[in-house]
Amino acid sequence: MSERSWKWVLEALPYTEPFLFVDELTNIHATGAEGQYRFPPDAYFYKGHFKDRPVTPGVLLTECCAQIGIVSLGIFLLKDEKNLQQLTIGMSSTAMEFLKPVFPGEIVRVVSVLEYFRFQKLKCSVKMFNEENNLVCKGTIAGMIGFNNG
Repeated sequence: MSERSWKWVLEALPYTEPFLFVDELTNIHATGAEGQYRFPPDAYFYKGHFKDRPVTPGVLLTECCAQIGIVSLGIFLLKDEKNLQQLTIGMSSTAMEFLKPVFPGEIVRVVSVLEYFRFQKLKCSVKMFNEENNLVCKGTIAGMIGFNNG
């Protein structure tokens, strides 16, 4: 893993708490990204999902994969183009398979591999691992990423 700081990518992400699912980016290059996130044990969504055994909703695991694997990578790929404040992002498709639960307080690591980036569409294969390096979920995520012309 790279010792290089990716703080500038984190600062360009268009999310804030409580909808930011990236704690650290450990590597970004032209063909992929890697980072991690700790799901806080007191996060609001655990109160109702599920009553007696809280587990992280799959939609939030997907969002974490998208923020690390697609959006962070897209920001890196477009860094030299224009003002990142004008960046627009939208998810266009997902296909995820969930293999293990993620419980409150767990740290996950997301690894993405670029499949293609053309005509403002970015598509990556993503994998999420838990602290024991077990595969939690995997799939493909695609999104539109570009700049606001207004």
